Amino acid sequence: MTVGRRVTPVVTYALIAINVVVFAACMLQARGTDLRFSPIYREGVLITGGGFENEYWRLITSGFLHQSVMHVAVNMISLYIIGAELEKVLGRNRYLAIYLIGLLGGSAAVMALEHSPTLTAGASGAIYGLMGALFVLLLRIKAPVTTVVVLIAVNLVISISIPNISLLGHLGGLVFGAAAAGAVLWLPVKILPPERRTKASVDRFGWYGLLVLAVIALAIGAGIGVGSSV
Repeated sequence: MTVGRRVTPVVTYALIAINVVVFAACMLQARGTDLRFSPIYREGVLITGGGFENEYWRLITSGFLHQSVMHVAVNMISLYIIGAELEKVLGRNRYLAIYLIGLLGGSAAVMALEHSPTLTAGASGAIYGLMGALFVLLLRIKAPVTTVVVLIAVNLVISISIPNISLLGHLGGLVFGAAAAGAVLWLPVKILPPERRTKASVDRFGWYGLLVLAVIALAIGAGIGVGSSV
């Protein structure tokens, strides 16, 4: 981020727009609030306990689908509050990568650990990924982490207390988002000796770490999905 210059969080705005437009399209298709009548929703939601065979796009598309107006509204407000400033610090490309890895991590956790028949959708796994990334960033710059720890704890308590919220998706997003931020902010420092820490080499090793995490999340999600039937 360039000091003294206003940086517009373009990626955050774009993600919010995509989520809202997709939700509106689902509502129009369903002609109401029962999104089971929307082909976009039916073909994009994450399915556990059977009903998932070689449809690996669901690992991504489920993170852009929502189940109600309140669901999408809460998630998009959270995305703006957490994501707008984080994007300015991390840069657009790395921020987007961490967001998507958090999304994939949430899907992977659901597919690996949720065995009952469940439909899972929402951007909250990715948003928890941003919370994890924010925590790691604050640690890296040696800033107080109390506020973000309380924020994460409160949200996890809500995830446990309220029915029909995917705790596994939230935890998976949180872990993978934190790991992704670690790959960007810590990995190059730990691997590269001081004399080799040029901007290009630091960026390159950070992207290597992000790529590995994305592959791991995809492998977990896809591996669990193999063998289920639609």
